[in-house]
Amino acid sequence: MLMKQRMLFMAWACLACGMASAQAPNTLTPQEKAQGWHLLFNGRSLDGWHSYLQKAPGRDWSVHDGSIELQRGRSGRPEDFADLVTDGEYANFDLKLEWRMTPCADSGVMFYVNESPKYAQPYETGPEMQIADLACTKPDSRVLNERSGDLFDLISSPVEWVNQAPQWNRFEIIAEHGHLQFFQNGHKVLDTWLWTDEWKKLVASTKFKAWPDFGSFRKGHVSLQGTEDKGETPIRLQFRDIKLREL
Repeated sequence: MLMKQRMLFMAWACLACGMASAQAPNTLTPQEKAQGWHLLFNGRSLDGWHSYLQKAPGRDWSVHDGSIELQRGRSGRPEDFADLVTDGEYANFDLKLEWRMTPCADSGVMFYVNESPKYAQPYETGPEMQIADLACTKPDSRVLNERSGDLFDLISSPVEWVNQAPQWNRFEIIAEHGHLQFFQNGHKVLDTWLWTDEWKKLVASTKFKAWPDFGSFRKGHVSLQGTEDKGETPIRLQFRDIKLREL
């Protein structure tokens, strides 16, 4: 019995030690700082972000419990839940973030977004790494090219490495001189090239052909999508630990 108690204590101590050493969200380790990473979200405010074609974040975006949070219904003023975009623009980068949502919701992370009155929405210029619940986001979770981790409406990931709501998920997007890689929860789900003849043919075969500048910009904003109204109401999305390293 004494030996069993000691073993249980040692197991608990190891677990506690691991928990204590886990990195807190919205922070950088000394190693990350040395590698050139910087936070796009400080965990306290929406500094560095604004809603698309607006000077500040829309009213439905806020900071809650160390996360960027969107809470909205199925109606309301579009400017209140307009997609959030970074103040800065990026060309070659490694982007990491965590997200979670209420069941059956829908969102995405866009990049190379060109912010101009010429374009009504970020998705008219910026490709998107899709966010959708494991099975119940209709129709996205049941359509190839629209599941979580896909390059939306363009390339489907072979396996859905997505945690069911309301668990946290981690995305990583690496874009370097046209070489695009997606990772979902540590698993590579996409590896392709932008701006090639094959890329142009792919875009031309989808709904994005309606926007001739889509996927053509080589520098742009990062955007968090808030304009989708799928899922149980009130719809809630959360993003945290958003960090980027320019390559």
